Amino acid sequence: MNRNVIIVVVLVVLVLLTAVQAIQLSSLKSSISTGKVNVGNSPTQSSGASVPSSIQDLPSMVGGC
Repeated sequence: MNRNVIIVVVLVVLVLLTAVQAIQLSSLKSSISTGKVNVGNSPTQSSGASVPSSIQDLPSMVGGC
């Protein structure tokens, strides 16, 4: 197979994947704006274990270096 044909096929596949992702992003954006998707819920503890009091007051995110 010619090298240029392979490059064109790969580019077409990448463009198609980009188009699919753009459509999914648009759909997700419209779902969020209409309220169909609930965002911002904190995960629940499934183990039932209690968190020690020494780490309960820690910030939820720690900065990197």
